[in-house]
Amino acid sequence: MLPLEKLRILLVEDHQDLAETVVDFLESMGAIVDFAADGMTGLHLVRQSRFDIIVLDVMLPGIDGYALCKEIREHDNNNTPVIMMTARDELGDKLMGFESGADDYVVKPFDLPELVARIKSLSRRHQGLVTHETLTISDLELNTGTREVRRGGKLLSLTPAGFQILTILLKRMPNVVAREDLEAELWGDDPPASDTLRSQIYKLRKAIDKPFARPLLHTVAGSGYRVTEADSES
Repeated sequence: MLPLEKLRILLVEDHQDLAETVVDFLESMGAIVDFAADGMTGLHLVRQSRFDIIVLDVMLPGIDGYALCKEIREHDNNNTPVIMMTARDELGDKLMGFESGADDYVVKPFDLPELVARIKSLSRRHQGLVTHETLTISDLELNTGTREVRRGGKLLSLTPAGFQILTILLKRMPNVVAREDLEAELWGDDPPASDTLRSQIYKLRKAIDKPFARPLLHTVAGSGYRVTEADSES
């Protein structure tokens, strides 16, 4: 069986040569690939078809990758895993990507096998969340079947990666989950850059804690993260 067999992938990239190279390689790995050269065409394809993974360039004509990803997440309520492709490698740019709803980030130039590894990891992660369970702490509730997270009755918007991080922490509470364990759960043997998990934790904390009086997500210095009603960590 080929590594990406039967996976439906949408590539949104305006550089024709790079797009052709990526499409050819992904198809050689068994994937079924659709292609868009601009953001609006990409958005149209997302609304017309179901994809397992979206590979999205940041610098696009018409509507850039950040705006496109945000539109997909907020207005289309689509939780398909998104990998951002960009030449930028600053933390601020990565945070913008995660703020808009991206799950992972590859920096150009990248090796094509690295992209395949990211796609496989995100696909496994996304498929592994198809369960039916309700996890709660205090006034926060996560439903693994509907993928809805509510706090105080308010529906929260989480990235797919943030959803999985919260699921892991809720299942293991009140225990501390080491950073390395979270990275292994999220990305397997191919973790991304060292600041990626921190960026996802930042986004998750902003979603589940910032609007509320009592924080639930805590960093345990030198150990990892946990969810708890206690106020001893931050």
